[in-house]
Amino acid sequence: MDLRAYTRKYAVQDNRLAGLSYFGTFAVYFAALWLAIAYVDQWLVMIPAGVVFAFAAVRLYVLQHDCGHHSLFETRAQNELAGHVLSPFTFAPFEVMKQNHNLHHAGIGNLDHRDTGEIHTMTLREWNAADWRTRLFYRLYRNPFILVPLGALFTYFIRYRWPKNTARFGVGGVVAHNASIVVLLSALWWVAGWTGIGVWLAFSFLGGMLGVFLVYLQHNFEDTYWDRRPDLDPQLAALQGSSALDFGWWFDLAVACITLHDIHHFNARIPSYRLRACHYNLPPEVAPRRIGFREAVAALNLKLWDEEAKRLVPFPKSRRSPGLAQAG
Repeated sequence: MDLRAYTRKYAVQDNRLAGLSYFGTFAVYFAALWLAIAYVDQWLVMIPAGVVFAFAAVRLYVLQHDCGHHSLFETRAQNELAGHVLSPFTFAPFEVMKQNHNLHHAGIGNLDHRDTGEIHTMTLREWNAADWRTRLFYRLYRNPFILVPLGALFTYFIRYRWPKNTARFGVGGVVAHNASIVVLLSALWWVAGWTGIGVWLAFSFLGGMLGVFLVYLQHNFEDTYWDRRPDLDPQLAALQGSSALDFGWWFDLAVACITLHDIHHFNARIPSYRLRACHYNLPPEVAPRRIGFREAVAALNLKLWDEEAKRLVPFPKSRRSPGLAQAG
C-alpha cells in the first residue's frame, strides 16, 4: 500500500470544519470556565465543569499545534492568525513553539538528537555508565508523580515564558505573548476576582497535567522506535516511534485526536478533524497497533531505551544488565 498517497487524501483543509472546531472549542472553554466560577461553592457542578474546561484547554493547545503545521485552516495566513490568537489561552508563544515543534518532527527517533522537545530518554548503556548523581536526577525526572505535576507546572507556567530558542526565533513575539497573558488574567480578575483566577489556575494546571501525560505517551511505549544515523528510518520513526492511543471516540474528540500521533508524524498536513478517519480507515494489514488505557498507564514504568533489544525497558534491578555483563 502506498501510505503517502493514502494519507494525502486526508490532508485537505476545510474552513467550515476548522471554524467549527476552533470556535466551538472556545465556546466550550469559556462556558465551562464560567460554570466553574459561578458555582464554585457547589462541587457537583464546579468539578465537572472544571474538568471540561481542562480538556478544552488541551484541545486549544492541539489546535494551535495544527495551526503551526498550517493544517487547520485553508491558508497560511489564516493558520498564522488563528495560532497567535490561541497563544495566550494555551500559554505557548506561537512562533517559537511552532519552530521548536518543527525541529521535533525533524529529529524524531534520532538518538543523536534527543534535544528536540520530547521528554528526555536515556539509553540503557548510558544508564549503566552514569554516576549516582545522574541516575538520581533521572529517576526523579522520570517518576510520574514528579514528571506529570511538576512537569506541567514548570513547562506551561515557567518554561514557556521564555522557551528554548527564543533568541533564535523571536524575542518580540514571546514578550508580546507574555504581555497578552497579563492582559487576559487581568480581564479575568476584573470580571471574577481572585476566585476566577484561582479556578482558572487550578483547572489549567489539571489540563497541563493531562497534556504532559499525553505528550509522554506519544513516544514512550515499549515497542517505540529509536536509532542512529545512517540506520535511522524516518518512516519507521514516524509510524512505529509514535503512538496510537485507543481511549475511545469521546476522548479523541476532547483532545482533537492528538492521540493518533503516528499518522500525524507521517503526514503533519492532515488536520485534526480528519485524523481519526484517516487512521481508522487503514486496511487491517497495515493498521498500527493501538495502545489501550491500561497499557498506557503501564508505560509510565518504562524508563530506558535498550539499543540491543530495541525496546523501552524499566530501570534494571542491578547496575549492569545480564546481557551487558556477559558482553563485557
